Amino acid sequence: MKFSSSLKLNHIFQRLYHTQGFADGNMVLYARRNRLGRNRVGITVSKKLGHAVVRNRTRRRLREVYRLNEQKFAPGWDIVVVARSRSVEAPFEKLTESYLRLARKAGLLRQEEA
Repeated sequence: MKFSSSLKLNHIFQRLYHTQGFADGNMVLYARRNRLGRNRVGITVSKKLGHAVVRNRTRRRLREVYRLNEQKFAPGWDIVVVARSRSVEAPFEKLTESYLRLARKAGLLRQEEA
C-alpha cells in the first residue's frame, strides 16, 4: 500500500462502526474522513468465518484488492472493511467488484473513477 497505511487502533475502529455502512453479501464498508491526506485501511474478519488460516487468507485477499486499486481511491479517508461469510469462498474478481461498488457508493473513489 503505497499511499495508505494500516488502521490498528481500536478506538478508531469503534468510531467508524458508528458511521453509516455500505453493505452487500461479501462485505460491509465503513468510511470517515480524516485530516491526514492519506488513507488508513482496516480489515476485520470474525472468528465465526473460520479458523486462523481462513481468516488470514480472507484478510490478505481484501488487502490485495485495495492494494491493486489504491490509485482509484481519493486520499484522506479512514476505511474499515468487515468481511462476511461469502467473502471466504468468493472469487477474487467478485471481491474486487464488490469492494469498488461499495467504495463508489461511499464516495471514496476519485472523481475521474466514479
